[in-house]
Amino acid sequence: MDKENLEIIAYQPEFAADFYNLNVEWLEKYFYVETYDKKVLSNPQKYVIDPGGFIFFAKYNNEIVGVVSLINQKTFFELSKMAVSPKYQGLKIGQKLMYYCLEFARNQEWKSITLYSHRKLVPAINLYKKIGFKEVVLEENSRYERSDIKMLLEL
Repeated sequence: MDKENLEIIAYQPEFAADFYNLNVEWLEKYFYVETYDKKVLSNPQKYVIDPGGFIFFAKYNNEIVGVVSLINQKTFFELSKMAVSPKYQGLKIGQKLMYYCLEFARNQEWKSITLYSHRKLVPAINLYKKIGFKEVVLEENSRYERSDIKMLLEL
């Protein structure tokens, strides 16, 4: 993969289908698409952008190959909906998206980023730990049925 051909770009409405498809693909592979996922993925403008959140895409040779979002949850920002196309996995695109989000968050002067995940996603959990995310107490009524770990990164 030629790194010069990979760029991180901000959300544009014409990429809404990529946001949906990339996320549904991994959710169906490892879990299932929850009601909350379907709502957010079907209308990123309403559920991510309009409430003050952000979506970034990894674009490689004019193809959208990865996505990540920072969802404004009122009292914190949640790193969420991160996915990389299976044919581009292993090329550190997820890591590049993650580092881009951290730099973005620091530039916004946020205090922290929170994420929810599942322990069976070992490569993802290892990446989060490597970056500095620490496990914190997972609330009982998490909006994701599949979550069994909550992590926080102090910026």
